[in-house]
Amino acid sequence: MTLAKNHNFKDKVVVITGAGGVLCAYFAKEIAKTGAKVALLDINLESAQKFAAEISAQGYIAKAYKTNVLELDSIKQTRDAIAADFGTCDILINGAGGNNPKATTDNEFHELDLPPATKSFFDLDKAGIEFVFNLNYLGTLLPTQVFAKDMVGKTGANIINISSMNADTPLTKIPAYSGAKAAISNFTQWLAVHFSHVGIRCNAIAPGFLVSNQNRALLFDAEGKPTARAHKILTNTPMRRFGEASELMGGILFLMDEEYAGFINGVILPIDGGFSAYSGV
Repeated sequence: MTLAKNHNFKDKVVVITGAGGVLCAYFAKEIAKTGAKVALLDINLESAQKFAAEISAQGYIAKAYKTNVLELDSIKQTRDAIAADFGTCDILINGAGGNNPKATTDNEFHELDLPPATKSFFDLDKAGIEFVFNLNYLGTLLPTQVFAKDMVGKTGANIINISSMNADTPLTKIPAYSGAKAAISNFTQWLAVHFSHVGIRCNAIAPGFLVSNQNRALLFDAEGKPTARAHKILTNTPMRRFGEASELMGGILFLMDEEYAGFINGVILPIDGGFSAYSGV
């Protein structure tokens, strides 16, 4: 069963960044079932094209566009191409983001006697930190600058950003990613206020812990058994399991839909199995 049957976005143009990745591609596939025209943006064109072809093969409308969300010229070229193919953007989902090993410490806590090979906070790579922060924050701000210009005054226009549980409670080892997602939550609220007089709503989802290609090695060892970090996550998630991509979809479709969420603006919706509600005791 698909949630799409509860929502009608027929002929709406939905732009999704980061859609060459598995998670945002899943969003694109489900949103296409609502009748929307879906533009899949990613720097990896081949991956985005693969997912767009899968959507088209099912009889829905989708097209891939090579886009670097950190380059304004690239985003503007994509906007013009989408406008020629589908029309101007109605709904923007800023899904591009991620972490990088160069911005990740080996240790959760700094100690006086760390092993010599440990990559500590003091060893984090400046370029890696910049990459993570820019990809997540600028990679949301710049596409919004470009696409929101065409959304002003449109009925039902809205923006969905992707925040994270670590925006409110930073996770160990990943200071750049945690800080960038905190910035996304703040930026979401800023946009909600800024565009409130011209009909553009802006909200975000804050996913809890899902297993993805990006974090699989952190959560499971070579034999597929949960790591110590995975055990900590599950212990602090009251529902005692990882989430599924499909469990994010209801929140996204709800926030997108003017009939359901027309007066919801500036919200960061946790979808986390209770992680944010649990104190640990």
